[in-house]
Formats: sequence, C-alpha cells, structure tokens
Amino acid sequence: MKDQKKRRDLALEKRTEAAQIAFDRGYLHHQSNGDESRFQHPHGMKSFLMSYTKGLCHDEDTGLVKDPNHYLSFVKAIESGDPWEFENIPLGPVCVPDNNNQLVPEWKSQKALGGGANGGRVEVRAWESAGAGLTFDTEGPDAQAVTMPPAPALGSDELTAEMAEVYAHALLRDVPFSAFSSNGGVNNNEVNQTVTQLNALPWFADNKRTGGRALTKNSIFRGITDGDHVGPYLSQFILAGNTGLNGGEKGTEFSPKDGKINFGAQTIDQRVRAAKENENYMRTWEEWLDVQNGADLRGLEVYDISPQETRKFIATGRDLATYVHYDALYQAYLNACLLLLSLGAPFDPGIPFQQPDRIDHQQGFAHWGGPHILTLVTEVATRALKAVRYQKFNIHRRIRPEVLGARLEKRDELALIAPELEKIFNDLGTAFTNRVMDVDDNENMLLPMAFCEGSPMHPSYGAGHATVAGACVTILKAFFDCDKYLNISEDGESFSISDTPGEFAFVPNSSGTALETEKTGNLTVGGELNKLAANISIGRNWAGVHFFSDYEQSIYMGEEIAIGLLQEQSITYNPLERASMTIKRFNGNIVKIKEGQVIEMPSESQPLLTGIVNANPYATIA
Repeated sequence: MKDQKKRRDLALEKRTEAAQIAFDRGYLHHQSNGDESRFQHPHGMKSFLMSYTKGLCHDEDTGLVKDPNHYLSFVKAIESGDPWEFENIPLGPVCVPDNNNQLVPEWKSQKALGGGANGGRVEVRAWESAGAGLTFDTEGPDAQAVTMPPAPALGSDELTAEMAEVYAHALLRDVPFSAFSSNGGVNNNEVNQTVTQLNALPWFADNKRTGGRALTKNSIFRGITDGDHVGPYLSQFILAGNTGLNGGEKGTEFSPKDGKINFGAQTIDQRVRAAKENENYMRTWEEWLDVQNGADLRGLEVYDISPQETRKFIATGRDLATYVHYDALYQAYLNACLLLLSLGAPFDPGIPFQQPDRIDHQQGFAHWGGPHILTLVTEVATRALKAVRYQKFNIHRRIRPEVLGARLEKRDELALIAPELEKIFNDLGTAFTNRVMDVDDNENMLLPMAFCEGSPMHPSYGAGHATVAGACVTILKAFFDCDKYLNISEDGESFSISDTPGEFAFVPNSSGTALETEKTGNLTVGGELNKLAANISIGRNWAGVHFFSDYEQSIYMGEEIAIGLLQEQSITYNPLERASMTIKRFNGNIVKIKEGQVIEMPSESQPLLTGIVNANPYATIA
C-alpha cells in the first residue's frame, strides 16, 4: 500500500507539472482584420458584407444578410455558447405554407425544391460545433492558447490574389496533375494562360509568397514548405501502397503500384470515387441563394459510373476535392502512418528500442511503437478542431470564397457599401474574368463549386483540414526519421525507406486508372509528409471552400498544438529511457522535445530557447 500511495502522489505531481507547462505558455491576443465592422449600408446599419452569414436568411437582390440583427444574435450565441440562444436564431429562409398548410422553407432553385427525400424539398442545415472553442482539454495547449494573424482584408492585394487563385482552381479542376509536373509534363494552354494571368497580379508580381520567384506551372497551387516543391505534385503517401499481409509461398499479396495498404487484416484502397468531369455547382443565383440560406444539398453531386471502373487514383483537382469532401480528416495521416510502419521506416533517432532485439531485449508497442503513434495521430486531431473552431467562430468569422464570388457578381448593387469589389474585379483582368463567366455558359462571377452544398456550416479562417494536417503531420515527423529517403523501383513493384536517395516516384496516369513512375528529385519522408499536409489542405481550395491563407496559417497552428501535446506527454515517460524527438518545423526551424522542454536548436541567428515558440510572427504573447 505504501508503494501505491507513493505512485499516486507521483501521478499527481506529473499532472500538476503538465498543467504548469501549459500555464507557463502565457496567453495570446487574438485579432481579426476588422472587416466585420467596416462595411455599412447607406443608412448606417452594418452590412456584414465580409462576415460569415451562411444559414441566416439573405436578401434576394444583394446576397447580404437580410436582417443584420440576426447576425448579431448569431455572434451573441457564439460568445455565450448557450444552446438555447442558438435555437432562437432564425435559421434558413422565410417559410411558406405547403399544400398541407405546413410551413416549409421557401427555396428558389429546382435542386432545393426537389433534391430531398422522395423528390421533395431539402431540409435546412445547422451550424457545426460553434461552441467547440469554449471547451477545455486536460492535455496540450488550450483551444484558446494558440492563434492566427488577421486574415487578408477586402481591398488588399493578397485577398485579390487569393480569390484569383480559387477561381483558377475551379477553371483547372479537371486538368490532370501531369500538366503541373516538375519534369516538363503535358503542355496545357489553360495552365500556361493561368500562370501568366496570376503573375500579372500585384501580390504575385511582387513575389510576396514565392520568395522572389515568379509562379510557374510547377509551383502554382503548391504549399509553403521545401518538400512541397520537390518531385510530383501529389505526395507519395496519398498514392502508393505496400505489399499486403505477409506473402506466403505465392509471394506478395499486391504491389505498391496497386495503391493498397493493409489495415490489419483488411485493406485500404488509395483510389477515390470518380466525380463527373466539368460538373460544377452553385452557378445560378437561385442555387447560390438557397445554399447561403442553409439548403442541405449534400450528397447530390454527380459521379461517373462506367462499366469498367467507378474508382480512380487521384489524378486531378476534382479527385483531390472528392477525397477531402468525405475523408475522416486524420485519415490521410493514419494511412501514411500505416504505410511507414509496414515499410519498417526508422523512427527518429531519439526514440528508444530501435536496436536489434538481441541488444535491447524489448520492443516498442504500448509506448514507442505502432499503437503509440497511431493513437496520437488521431488524438491530436480533436484538439486541432477545437482550437480552429475558436478562430473560425469567435475571432475571424471570415466569409467563404463562394460568398466573395457572389459579392463580385453583385458589385454594382454593393458599390456604395464596398467600392473595393469593383477594384478586385478590374484587377483580375478582363481575360481572366471572361474565363470565369464562360464556365457553364452562365455569364456570372459566381465561383464554380465542386460540392453541391458549397462550404461547410462554419467560417473559412482557419481551415479545419489544414489545422488537423499541421497537427497530424507534426506527430508523424516527431516519431519517424524524416531525413530518410523514399525508394520506389522503376517498375513500381517495390517501395522502401532507405539512407540513399531514390530515382523514381509514383504519379497517376492522366485518367487515374493506374499508377506510373517518373524520374524525380530526392524525396524524403519529411518532405513527402509536408507535401501530404499541403495536398489535403489545398484540396479544399480545389473544391472552392477555402483560401490559401486558410491553409498557410492553419498548419502553423496545428503544428503548435502537436508540439504542445508532445511536450506535456514527454514528462510522463521513464527518464531512464532517455527519449527525445526532433522536429523540423514547417518554417524550417528545428526543435527538440525532451523531458518537458521544447528546445529550439541553436544557430547563428537563433538562441537556445525553451517553451513553445510560436512560428507565427503575428501572434503576440501577453
């Protein structure tokens, strides 16, 4: 009993120490860009033109929220977290009596009127987890202890560039990724034209994002890390498979080029459902208005059903959008983890029990093994989602790209409220805006969407997928040796992790029916994990539901959440095991986590520091 009491006391000490680590991080100032209160109607009432109002009732002529007081009630409910206050916010459009004298939503589009059960009206959607940022966690940074800088404001060159980029995603959604190849690839006039038009915008012309380099067909739509710009557009971890469960006398179960990963005794297929090409949504004002009023059009997108195949490897932006439409958010990183474990990828040098069994006499499992890391990849995702929900609902309440497209379409009606809209339209250039208006022959600036229902029922900034990506990939980078190389044979029959660079990488053929190999640069575990985070995050941009800065700033926040979680967990390990983890941040800095400390590795310009150092230069510690 005496030993048990001592153990109980030590457990309390550890929990208290972890709480102290979290407390010592300080607290942050959260700051929005001010757009919420900038734009007013001529009579003085705020218009909330740049605020997320989806789900409220909107004016049929302007697309603005019909009653600004409803938006104020929305904000009040967000701040209190009181479910009763949410229940009393008017949700959806005006209701009218149906043939049975029952009140039903007054939808305008045929899709909303006939897309529901048995060909009837669709239902209204509710907001998603608006109160998640008010919850607490007992491990890792508090949901409100991490932050993001203000989003680009209306009138800024950055927002203009971001909107142009989202339009470009829509225009090129069905172009094979081979047209964005680092090896020359397919010469696609649409891609070349888009590169030229984007480079003409001030934000790209001044190389604000690209570090002094003009955009090229290889660099557009890629992420912000070094690994994002090496090799093919798609990460190997979203394409490749392994060889299955054991081999037996008949050899391997399948080859890596089949794109299948064994998940225990079952199999994960890297292919996705084939969405119908050139099928875009929300291109009429009636359909756009219904969606903003909360029409639940989920599940009405059209898929290609052919006698041969209904699934394909991710080969286009539309395929990537399909993946991130239905993924379980941490899914891609769980798959990558399963793949790395099956390949015997070495762990970070600081992880114990990596010597041969005859030396260590024990293996990692419950800790420092597969179950440990697999659990963490999923565990960190929920904390990332809570933190990003606080940014979305409580701080920024940023509009989605589909709404900025509608604002540009209604720029004449909104000229007195926001003359900046006309400037954006003019800055985009006639040639570019004509391409947008030519989509589906609808002659408008509404953003062509990959999803019938448009964006989810929560604001744009930050991005849930990207925050989870930053968090999950950081967990993987903490456990695996990220300096090792991916080695794929030219015939695609073998895939291994080694100390020496490989020559080949998997790429989908133009139709996505098979994986091929192409010569490439040196692909590392860390680089391809960073690329995986970018692919999944920017996949949401391909769908039309996020801006680039939603991805860029969210992965930094997700990274901090993961580092904080690992920092607190590091005090619970047996110190005799001398465990540590070394992580290369998304911004290139290197940190080591050991015994409750996050140590920034020293360099000429970087002193030795302890505690989480926010990679986000806009986040100030109070």
